[in-house]
Amino acid sequence: GMLMTKVLLIIGSTRQLSFNRQLAEVVEKMMGHQVDISYLDYFDLPLMNQDLESPVPAAVDRVRKEIKEADGIWIFSPEYNGSYPGVLKNMLDWMSRPLIPGDYNSGTAIAGKVIAISGAGGKPATANMRAKLKELLTFIRANPIEMSVGVSLTPEAWTTNQLSLNDETIMALKAQIEAFLEALRG
Repeated sequence: GMLMTKVLLIIGSTRQLSFNRQLAEVVEKMMGHQVDISYLDYFDLPLMNQDLESPVPAAVDRVRKEIKEADGIWIFSPEYNGSYPGVLKNMLDWMSRPLIPGDYNSGTAIAGKVIAISGAGGKPATANMRAKLKELLTFIRANPIEMSVGVSLTPEAWTTNQLSLNDETIMALKAQIEAFLEALRG
């Protein structure tokens, strides 16, 4: 049943005290034991370069396997200059490449994957990042769910590095978890 559903959480920030990592941990707790959760470690990927595609770098191979094995993916990302961070884009660029270099019928690791998007940031609550990431995911033939949740960080959060969520946000995350699990059952 749902117990064995594998969900991969991806953090778009490399910052150690990342608010988005904290947000991912909140969602992980809220999902509890309904799914099998792991975090993607991808910060060692080289910059996307066709010259590196064959033989495939070990880091790319490892990340592809984790993406392929996941039933669902949840991305938690900050907004950088009105968009998604370069480190996240680089990983998605790699994942959009054919599994067999040069063979566009070999498929990709990410096509068809059900993906949820959330983000913690300043006043606009990562609205631009979420919209643009959804567009990118759709372009690379992934399947982002309709509902996304943005968190607007409090002034205190920036000084304490502690994410605090109001009831409204908790309710929104609960609804997003429901929508995500529903899409996975799809």
